[in-house]
Amino acid sequence: MESKINVLISEEEVDKKIRELGRQISRDYAGKELHLICVLKGGVFITCELSKNLTIPVSMDFMSVSSYGEEQVSSGMVKIIKDLDDSIEGKEVLIVEDIIDSGNTLRYLIDLLNSRKPRSIRICTLLDKPERRRADVAVDYVGFQIPDKFVVGYGLDYKQKYRNLPYIGAIE
Repeated sequence: MESKINVLISEEEVDKKIRELGRQISRDYAGKELHLICVLKGGVFITCELSKNLTIPVSMDFMSVSSYGEEQVSSGMVKIIKDLDDSIEGKEVLIVEDIIDSGNTLRYLIDLLNSRKPRSIRICTLLDKPERRRADVAVDYVGFQIPDKFVVGYGLDYKQKYRNLPYIGAIE
């Protein structure tokens, strides 16, 4: 059965917002090197585009965590599927997410990464659903705040489908 997907945020709007985020982050980290941590799989789209819009030195690493499985609602149980390859001790770290929903997974991730002694940790997300927030997480850079809808595209999936859509769509 195919799902109906309505465009919530166009490809042009997404591209424009990522350029704006790149300028803001570059200003905030001027004179510093930034270590991006891409949260896989969904975060790879924004991480790649964001990094192209940064004018500061950047290094990058990847983590894969899961709390969804094939469901539309987080299970609340966080599992690390792929950990970082390199140490983050003493680094300026920016966690890059596709979406922040309950914040439970991100809260777990922040606590884990803080134990590894980075100089700082900030958060960048393409999408934020603040009304669903359950965990206390401060998000430093937000592309778009969205309503409580299940969304796909630009890295976001439903059962591993729809990640490649160039826009953000809501499944009806």
